[in-house]
Amino acid sequence: MSDPKNNGTKDYKKQTLKRILTYIRPQWAMVLLSLLLAVVSVVLQLLIPILIGEGVDRIVGKGAVDRNGLWWILAGILICIAATALAQWLMNHINNVITYRVVRDLRTRAFHHIHELPLSYLDTGSSGDTLSRLITDVEQFSDGLLLGFTQLFSGVITIAGTIVFMLTLQPVITVIVVFFTPLSFKVAGLISGKSYRFFKEQSESRGSVTDLTNEMLGNLKVVQSFGREQAVMEEFENRNRILGENSLKATFISSLTNPSTRFVNTLIYNGVVFTGCLLCFFTPFGMKALSIGQLTSFLSYVKQYSQPFNDITAVITEFQNALASAARVFEIIDAKAEPSDAPDAAVMAHAEGRVALKDVSFSYLPERPLIENLSVDVAAGRRIAIVGPTGCGKTTLINLLMRFYDVNDGAIEVDGTDIRQIRRSSLRSNYGMVLQDTWLKAGTVRENIAYGHPDASLEEVQAAAKKAHADGFIRRMPKGYDTVIEENGGNLSAGQKQLLCIARVMLDLPPILILDEATSSIDTRTEHHIQRAFDEMMRGRTSFIVAHRLSTIRDADEILVMKDGHIIEQGDHETLLSQDGFYSKLYHAQFERTAS
Repeated sequence: MSDPKNNGTKDYKKQTLKRILTYIRPQWAMVLLSLLLAVVSVVLQLLIPILIGEGVDRIVGKGAVDRNGLWWILAGILICIAATALAQWLMNHINNVITYRVVRDLRTRAFHHIHELPLSYLDTGSSGDTLSRLITDVEQFSDGLLLGFTQLFSGVITIAGTIVFMLTLQPVITVIVVFFTPLSFKVAGLISGKSYRFFKEQSESRGSVTDLTNEMLGNLKVVQSFGREQAVMEEFENRNRILGENSLKATFISSLTNPSTRFVNTLIYNGVVFTGCLLCFFTPFGMKALSIGQLTSFLSYVKQYSQPFNDITAVITEFQNALASAARVFEIIDAKAEPSDAPDAAVMAHAEGRVALKDVSFSYLPERPLIENLSVDVAAGRRIAIVGPTGCGKTTLINLLMRFYDVNDGAIEVDGTDIRQIRRSSLRSNYGMVLQDTWLKAGTVRENIAYGHPDASLEEVQAAAKKAHADGFIRRMPKGYDTVIEENGGNLSAGQKQLLCIARVMLDLPPILILDEATSSIDTRTEHHIQRAFDEMMRGRTSFIVAHRLSTIRDADEILVMKDGHIIEQGDHETLLSQDGFYSKLYHAQFERTAS
């Protein structure tokens, strides 16, 4: 009775293999050329035993040794060896090119698909595991694919070629060899079927280790400040132990393949040696006799015939690892992409800035409501502040405005058009964002400021930096605007990083702005200058300001006070203070803390 789980694994492997072939198919011309070179290489290799056998017969045969003939045979052998080496070098180079292109296409497809995934995939998934899939798993797949191309073509052709040559020398023994040798494939198949599961578990546990390492490297200061080094080390050792155990299981099972097949092939080879020696002196049942030279050639062919079985079984084992790694990469590609823009979606070149939320409801999880029946109408050019306790839905509201998430119910409109009917790229091009969590790429200061407008001139970049009050500290850097900063601005202070992010928006001001705790990492003196820059930046533009420091939003046209996903108060600063409600309590509590 078949095992349903095992059948499921077989089907999964088969589907993975089919998908790999779709990435190989565009390289069909290179594959055919590699196959042709493999044929040339194998034929040349198979000619050598014939020449050696002929030479042996000329040495041990009756009469004088044919020295002239031996020189020609030796020359023929040397030519075959040189031509084989050249053919194999070309074949290996082509196989490397094929593998590189297939892996490049696979990694590019996976990386491109990540940009198509909804934000929820990255919010709920592990960035370290995703990183492991894109780098380590792709490399594992690359190694297995290259080994497959290199060994599989030559191996299959060698097996077919040696059968033909052996049949011309001794058909009966050839049939016996061909009948018994596939036993090694059966042995390899049984073992490799067991190893696939362990290779998949190895890839998954490797992703877990990469995830923890990535997390710790990005937050090492926090770990050290809370004295959690030992706890993190124990967690790492635990994950590393699981990886080691899975690796050992996979390696142990796969390591049984080659010795087992070699054992089977060695038994067959020794049987052929014994039988062949007898046929040099006896020819029972009318079997074809063998000369010493023919026996030498035949034994060479038997060895050449059995060797590919060893190589191919090694390929099968390695290919299990490659399949398991490829399957993990395909899981990224198969992840449900963000819904495509509607075919008739509008392109919003330059928004006026009117924003309306109509009975909007949204939750990340169905069983945990967050925003319910939220309605607000924002006229163009208005400054809207959003305040409230942590977890009330402020940042979620920003995500909905940017359409990183789509509303569950209701609608969000910009200039009277439902944003679900606007192309995401054009919608987002009308927003400028400065977030509390800054992000800078490895590159020059100028490149980071011009990230959204790469064609900007140096003068435009400098003007934006001056408006953001970043020009002073930039000029004090070793190479000014050409100073290379580390990934995520590791060699800058938190305030400096935020100033560069503000300058990035200042460079190409869109009609709608979102400032999410944009001055949280800036000192009070700099904040005063930035606030004036913001006033200039926001003039005539619709602005959404999320802030915990209520002193920064007193000049807002309207303040939305949120709590538990609802707007509980709405009005300007003075109006809300006079109501002596939730906002008033928040404001006076902050003022008292500041005063104390």
